[in-house]
Amino acid sequence: MAGPLEQFEVKRLVPITIGSTDASFTNASLFMAIAVAAITVFLVGGMRGRALVPGRWQSMAELSYEFVAGMVRENVGSKGRQYFPLVFSLFMFILFGNLLGMIPYSFTFTSHIIVTFALAAFVFVVVTLVALARHGLHFFSYFFPQGAPVAMAPLIIPIEILSYLSRPVSLSIRLFANMMAGHTMLKVFAMFTVLMGIFGFAPLAVNVALTGFEVLVAVLQAYVFTILTCLYLHDAIHLH
Repeated sequence: MAGPLEQFEVKRLVPITIGSTDASFTNASLFMAIAVAAITVFLVGGMRGRALVPGRWQSMAELSYEFVAGMVRENVGSKGRQYFPLVFSLFMFILFGNLLGMIPYSFTFTSHIIVTFALAAFVFVVVTLVALARHGLHFFSYFFPQGAPVAMAPLIIPIEILSYLSRPVSLSIRLFANMMAGHTMLKVFAMFTVLMGIFGFAPLAVNVALTGFEVLVAVLQAYVFTILTCLYLHDAIHLH
């Protein structure tokens, strides 16, 4: 029987080597492509009819749009509207990646730290560039809060810089750890169910409950990643 961590193994589907770089198309790449395709079908298909009285599909597409738009409006402000496409794309990509991983025999690419760190690093770079473009060198005042005693600068500035640089680390670890831990627990209880045979009712019941909980976590983690992105954008646009 496969171990609980074997489900996270990245496997080459189409070996590709460019010079000394391994650029193979893997199962992670496949499910990222599936996630993008599913999002496209969901949004384009849902809004194709543009009915005045929306059906279920269109209502879900509109709800996802309005949910993220409200998040940006409330946490970034009116100046954050131009960043809505970025925030919306991140939310939908992570949400579909998390939910696709709930399908048996699929692959959860958001359970890999390299994927979540790449997303978090992208957000970090974008937010920093936005802050520099809007405020120039005044951006560096962010690391020394207004009104703080000058004598405390040698202590406050390193702490603020360390806190700022830790953003992509905490953002990526939060998503990766939650998805990996949840899927590992599901696999462990599934193994108990099989090994206990006809007496596996208890672990089966736990697995059903965990599955519902994991769906909730999948949605919640997409929301947390997105809301933190909005808060970082707010800090970049409105320096303290």
